[in-house]
Amino acid sequence: MTVSKKERQRQTILQLWSEGMRKGTEIHKITRIPLSTIYDNIKKLKEDNIVNRKREVVAQGKLPANFPGPLDKVSEEIHQFQRGLWPKNWAKWALKATPMLTAAHKQKRIEWAQQHINDNWNTTLFSDETAFQLFRNTVKRWHKKIRPIRPMPKDRTKIFTWGGFCVTGKTSLFCFRRIMNAEFYVEILENHIPEIDAMLGDDWRLQQDNDPKHTSRLAKEFLQNNVPEVMDWPSNSPDLNLIENLWAIVKGNVERRMPKNLNELESFMAEEWSAIPDTVIKNLAGSMKRRCELIIENNGERISY
Repeated sequence: MTVSKKERQRQTILQLWSEGMRKGTEIHKITRIPLSTIYDNIKKLKEDNIVNRKREVVAQGKLPANFPGPLDKVSEEIHQFQRGLWPKNWAKWALKATPMLTAAHKQKRIEWAQQHINDNWNTTLFSDETAFQLFRNTVKRWHKKIRPIRPMPKDRTKIFTWGGFCVTGKTSLFCFRRIMNAEFYVEILENHIPEIDAMLGDDWRLQQDNDPKHTSRLAKEFLQNNVPEVMDWPSNSPDLNLIENLWAIVKGNVERRMPKNLNELESFMAEEWSAIPDTVIKNLAGSMKRRCELIIENNGERISY
């Protein structure tokens, strides 16, 4: 049985609608289905609440008696349509969680970028903490036919770490298995200042985000007495912090090695941190001017870096 053009269009609209595409103009842009047809179908979708009924049908494990067929033919045509979107720069993505930016955040980011766009970043130490999770599972691997499995314990333990880097090198990676508070943060900085002085001399500045531990009274007093300069930093701006790129590299490399226990995890973390090439460090340090430019060009919106 041949599926009519009208039915193919209806199924395409339904598919895109169920995947979150709600604007008729967006559907028209990638499908070239007439807008009148798109809006007619969207109106019916809203009136009949067809998406909710479709979910109920899936939950019941059966299709309604009046579902148009043949199902295999319709499904294959939808898949062909989806494959055709890739060359047009369309793809399905899981939404990436990022900090929300308010209008005030965006304005502060613009002002910060304008203030620092011409800075000399060669004396800045970028720093942050992060957590490495045992049995983290985001790396994709090729396997034949059957999707591979990797047994996961119910409680996946984490190791926390602090690190810093500048254009001339990296600090040692400090790993810990406890919750950090202001006192512990100050202790970490105190132990690493000799390393930082050795890399940058006695005229350097510290970059840190606005975590409450970093801005606590205790931390402020320590920084005022022991660090030449502390940068102001815009809120909710991990896209400006260069060390986030290093964490992503290290986490990916550690995950590929599939550590089996916390000791292996910590060992792999230190090894991969040490193995980051100097060229990566220098390229990252050289990207700050461009990041500032992009923040200004994008009116304070999140940038991809």
